[in-house]
Amino acid sequence: MGKQAQDNIRVIATNKKAKFEYHFHAEFEAGIILKGTEIKSIRRGKVSLNDAYCYFTDGELFIQSMYISEYSHGTYNNHNTRRVRKLLLKKNELKKLSRKVREKGFSIVPYQLYITDRGFAKLLIVLGSGKKAYDKRESIKDKDSKRQMDRAKKERF
Repeated sequence: MGKQAQDNIRVIATNKKAKFEYHFHAEFEAGIILKGTEIKSIRRGKVSLNDAYCYFTDGELFIQSMYISEYSHGTYNNHNTRRVRKLLLKKNELKKLSRKVREKGFSIVPYQLYITDRGFAKLLIVLGSGKKAYDKRESIKDKDSKRQMDRAKKERF
């Protein structure tokens, strides 16, 4: 994301487990093909990325298990909450991602869903490699030490 794009976005959902489970190597901004009631539910914040994952089929990128709750004022045309949705990226980004995913240890992780200033829903996907158990313990130690330092600074001042 560019500097200007970060100023005018409204974050809707973040996959908090992703930072704990993966080392992030590269970020990509992807558009999502949505139905009318889906974007309305997203704007209300009724989204979860916890179980979502991305995969390639015939050179196209899809997201599976991203939960978007049904729109409360929807009719019989309401959407399926966990349907497969296509992600929109540039061709060269798709090629780069597919090459990396074929390598052992790399995954495409949906990290953050947000609305741009133009009203479009975008998904920040990350190319990541899984952390080992000792890396996760190290992350917990770093987080605890940072928390203790922040407490000490508050008490001091």
